[in-house]
Amino acid sequence: MILAGIVILAGGNSKRMGIAKALLRLPIGETLLDYHVRQAIALSVPIMIADNERGFKVDKSLADKANTTIFHIADYHAPDKKDIQNRDNTGGALVAIESALQALTLLNKSKVSTAISSEYLLVISCDSLIKASELWQQLSISTNQNDDEKSVICLSDNNHLYPLLALYKVAIEPELRAYIDSGQRRVMRFIEPICQKVAFAPQWQHLTNFNTPADFKKAYVALSKATSL
Repeated sequence: MILAGIVILAGGNSKRMGIAKALLRLPIGETLLDYHVRQAIALSVPIMIADNERGFKVDKSLADKANTTIFHIADYHAPDKKDIQNRDNTGGALVAIESALQALTLLNKSKVSTAISSEYLLVISCDSLIKASELWQQLSISTNQNDDEKSVICLSDNNHLYPLLALYKVAIEPELRAYIDSGQRRVMRFIEPICQKVAFAPQWQHLTNFNTPADFKKAYVALSKATSL
């Protein structure tokens, strides 16, 4: 099992927050996007930023120190079909994930040897403060126990799946592309038949799914109590 890359989903409009979540600032002064990039750098794999082509900047000092590539990706667009947008005027999360999978597939083609069937994309959304390294560790344990060879491994609690805090097999790219090309955008409809659930770590319950400034404050207070930023 190999971590091939990370995509940070940063393209939502965040109407209830009043500002794009990627641009929220933590008490230490860095944006939420920079926080996720900083945490992802520790995993030494390509880092992709899917921001719906808004051009959100990554702190130059982070990029300079990184021992991996950091680059923006545009959302995938189905060929010869009218784009389907959700109520927030974006194509939704799946088109960003598809674009990231395509980028990793192209990187695989440049390698001398590949093992694409065992490679995964780590997906992290900007409504979470869970650290990339900790998320990878938690989910990767389950890939080793993935006897049914599920293609998506995501966090779950008693009521919900969290498909934007998940691992996606790189080899699933053609299947996801076909789903999108058929006009579909619903995340849950795509992943539920192929998803393995991984229980939330107790300390993560208050670190994700924040939609208002009050929610965000509670999340970073919870994070500061659990660990250093």
